[in-house]
Amino acid sequence: QVQLVESGGGLVQAAGSLRLSCSASGRTFNNYAMGWFRQAPGKEREFVAAISWDSDKTSYAHSVKGRFTISRDNAKNTVYLQMNTLKPEDTAVYYCAADRVYRRTDVGDRLDEYDYWGQGTQVTVSS
Repeated sequence: QVQLVESGGGLVQAAGSLRLSCSASGRTFNNYAMGWFRQAPGKEREFVAAISWDSDKTSYAHSVKGRFTISRDNAKNTVYLQMNTLKPEDTAVYYCAADRVYRRTDVGDRLDEYDYWGQGTQVTVSS
């Protein structure tokens, strides 16, 4: 059983920054890609960013490209999401997720490519 625990959310003013962390346990973390997704009230969960198991590949949603950076520290079993120049439309619950495929050669942006999810952390950006 894999456990993912997000932290780092909070309330920030527009143009501010936050760094989210996701700590993983229960599976060999460094063999699986990791992703970040978000869900705003009344909207479907959407892809934000993903990183391959070896950090060789990253992928970003168009809406966050250039502002958000995903990274991982396999020694700490942790994946990060650095969020800069935040906008009110970034307000959502942010979830980290673990890929279901061992050492996938690319990075996925679909929910069904991930089989373990954290409980989420709230990010609120005020205008």
